Amino acid sequence: MNKENFRYYIKVRTVLNIPASDIYDELYSVHGDQAPSYRTSYRTVRRWAQWFREGRKEIEDEARPGRPVTETTSENIEEVRLLIDDDDPHITIEEVQEETGLTHGTVQRIITDHLNLKKITARYIPKDLTDFQRIERVRICRQNLAKFQDGSWRLCDIVTGDESWFNHTKIGRKSSNAAWVGRGDPPPTVVRRGKLGPKTLFSIFFKSNGPVFIHRVERGETIDHYYYINNCLRPVVDEIKRQRPSYGTARIKIHHDNGRPHVHKDVSNYLESEGLTIIPHPPNSPDLSSCDFWLFDLIKENLTDQSGAESLYDAVSEFMHSLNKEEYKKTFEKWIQRMQLCIDNQGDYFEHLIK
Repeated sequence: MNKENFRYYIKVRTVLNIPASDIYDELYSVHGDQAPSYRTSYRTVRRWAQWFREGRKEIEDEARPGRPVTETTSENIEEVRLLIDDDDPHITIEEVQEETGLTHGTVQRIITDHLNLKKITARYIPKDLTDFQRIERVRICRQNLAKFQDGSWRLCDIVTGDESWFNHTKIGRKSSNAAWVGRGDPPPTVVRRGKLGPKTLFSIFFKSNGPVFIHRVERGETIDHYYYINNCLRPVVDEIKRQRPSYGTARIKIHHDNGRPHVHKDVSNYLESEGLTIIPHPPNSPDLSSCDFWLFDLIKENLTDQSGAESLYDAVSEFMHSLNKEEYKKTFEKWIQRMQLCIDNQGDYFEHLIK
């Protein structure tokens, strides 16, 4: 179908009082990716449906006498600006051509030279935060930072931990799978790991001077609050007492995220009974968890393929103990900086601001 056929269909369906969104769904369900995207975009359907409702009869483009389609006039610039600013920042050059009748080169010059725009890939964020969640992120970060600033809390007294799945084997980035081959020889192959490949769940805790406890969850086990207390927190508390025979858990603070086992009342009661203070963690904030923004990715990037869960545990443990203590210390300092960045960015995600 050419664009006139699409417009005729839009016209007929509009006369029957079919909403533009339904017309778009109908077109897409029939033609899908076989039709040029700019011809069946919802924006285009919506605009033509509006014109037909307003009384337009023609389905062909209007003649534009004297219109300089290859020149960057002020009228052309304004028309392109409105399409991008008021309509859709994701619009393509081809779609702007379709809407304006301008040439590809003219559209390109207007966008880059006159509007000073460039198209960049959208960055992924963990969640589309609500206003309340942003406010909570700022409030909790301010509350935590105040404790460090007035000396109530010290970084050397913080134990942080979380859980993560570790695959037994990995495939590196495409570039890391490259290999030199002779001319005419077939390229090497790498078996793609399926989503159901072998993996093991770990619960890991560390301080500013290194690892505290590394726990491998047996296959078939689930971390609920009961498991978390008996298999993760109790060993952590025991290790703290072993490392600090004179002070025990005095002044120790624990920081974990808001996972369901972590925030259970029994967990809070147990930690308080052992004399540990729980550091509040903002909602939906992996960017404020040292495990998420540093440790887990670092381990996974440096692991080699392992034959099973036991060898994987040994590899994880060996790697964590091989890290310089300064690396652990710097991570806690970065945590402080990140909380301040969260405040400065009004609670929004801020990783794109980190240089």
